Amino acid sequence: MRLTDWQLAFEEHLLAQSSSANSGFAATLLGGPTLDVQTGLAIYHNAYRARLHEVLQQDFRAIRYWLGDDEFALLAEAYVHRYPSAHYSLRWLGERFPGFIGEHLVAEQSAPLAELARLEWAFTLAFDALQGEPLTVDDMALLAPEDWPGLQVTLAPAVQQLLCHFNSVAVWRASKEESVFPGSKTLESAQICLVWRHHNVCHYRSLEPAEACALAGMVTTGWCFAELCAELAVTYAEGAPLQAVTWLKQWVQDGLLERRNQWEPATNR
Repeated sequence: MRLTDWQLAFEEHLLAQSSSANSGFAATLLGGPTLDVQTGLAIYHNAYRARLHEVLQQDFRAIRYWLGDDEFALLAEAYVHRYPSAHYSLRWLGERFPGFIGEHLVAEQSAPLAELARLEWAFTLAFDALQGEPLTVDDMALLAPEDWPGLQVTLAPAVQQLLCHFNSVAVWRASKEESVFPGSKTLESAQICLVWRHHNVCHYRSLEPAEACALAGMVTTGWCFAELCAELAVTYAEGAPLQAVTWLKQWVQDGLLERRNQWEPATNR
């Protein structure tokens, strides 16, 4: 058997549902005085599966907190069977987990659970994202007065946005604090939750509708600062510039924004 054939056979063994090795593949190996071939291969198989489960447990702690150990183990086993690890790094193992929950469970249970999984995955993406060059308060202080009206920004690479229809943030927080499960509830109105990394620490917060619309206008529609003030004037009248500056300062302090390059198009333009 060529080395590549042996490697493929070993991979097939690890990915199989059963820990019992193919007899043809097992015949190419030699056992030891205290460990036969089938037992040794079963140990490799079970250790690999256990490692996959461990990664999912770490990436989706809140899902495990909600379901409990036994139900989570069944869900994880079904997931790795449906979507075997296909990347050399286990960091990407859970990428399709939120979508799988929607496929695997009934709608009444899957919707809030999948949203919670998307929230947890957002933390993973934020933590591993490129650093980028977020604007700082010092950068804003150096901005010439004539440059303020045309200022355009975009989100820093680490920022993730999630539209929450359920109290996923409360459930996630309870799992972190190991407090009593608050129960799944539908929010009166959907909220945008931001998850991002700043100074190597992950942060999160939910946005009120007005702030969410203002941020979307800047980073998605591509408003310049003058356009933001004009849009806010409908609601805030003469207080629009102050409100615009207040939000912009908060976004900059949080490390959410980068300055948009002149050649970088806005999403909706």
